[in-house]
Amino acid sequence: MTFTEMLEARWQGADTLLCVGLDPNPSRFPAELADRPDAILAFCREIVDATADLVCAFKPQIAYFASCGAEDQLEELITYIHEKHPEVPVILDAKRGDIGSTAEHYAREAFERYKADCVTLSPFMGFDTIKPYLAYEGKGAFVLCRTSNKGGDDFQMLTVDGERIFERIARLASSEWNLSGQLGLVTGATYPAEIASVRRLAPTLPLLVPGIGAQGGDVEACVKAGIDAKKGGMVINSGRAILYASQGEDWREAARAAAVATRDAINAARR
Repeated sequence: MTFTEMLEARWQGADTLLCVGLDPNPSRFPAELADRPDAILAFCREIVDATADLVCAFKPQIAYFASCGAEDQLEELITYIHEKHPEVPVILDAKRGDIGSTAEHYAREAFERYKADCVTLSPFMGFDTIKPYLAYEGKGAFVLCRTSNKGGDDFQMLTVDGERIFERIARLASSEWNLSGQLGLVTGATYPAEIASVRRLAPTLPLLVPGIGAQGGDVEACVKAGIDAKKGGMVINSGRAILYASQGEDWREAARAAAVATRDAINAARR
């Protein structure tokens, strides 16, 4: 199955648009994992098992692993997800964006080393930084479009030749850039009006939507703005609010309960 086919199967078959972001911060881990050399892997694996039936995707953020020298644990984690929960796609949140042979190596990193199903990319340097990822058949890429941080205003809201920069990215990603049919767009939940603009320009592309939960995005507003004609089309990410719902002995159960509540809130808005 291609990445987008996997998403479609989860949106419809599992009735979920929730994505759990795997952003492991050892300083917030429960006491039982203290001093374990594989604490990052152990923590993420338990979160995955507690929430896999509730999600349309998992999204490990590469920086949280790399800053701890835990790239090997990231590899093991993605292998574990593929083996134990093969129906759930893995989005490697790396936000890469470089030219030529460098982009080719970043693509190899994402799809050959880590064996992710999808990767996040920055389009700032243009299409030739995205094209190498499209050579991997069936693999997906989410392109940064209208991000959830306030600093996104510095460039994304500028108007050039009658359209805002985030709108141009959406238009290009939904047309001439989408050579593989596997592109999507990152649109932050904190800007529902812009999500609606992106959806109009890219009616069939999947939208990766960070910014609910700890970042304060409104679930109902972002779902109504970004839902597609099939009542799917969105990968709505929540990380910290689920991962760190508890640091006590009930941390697994608390993470699951937070994921259930988030999925249900999304589905209520979806319908």
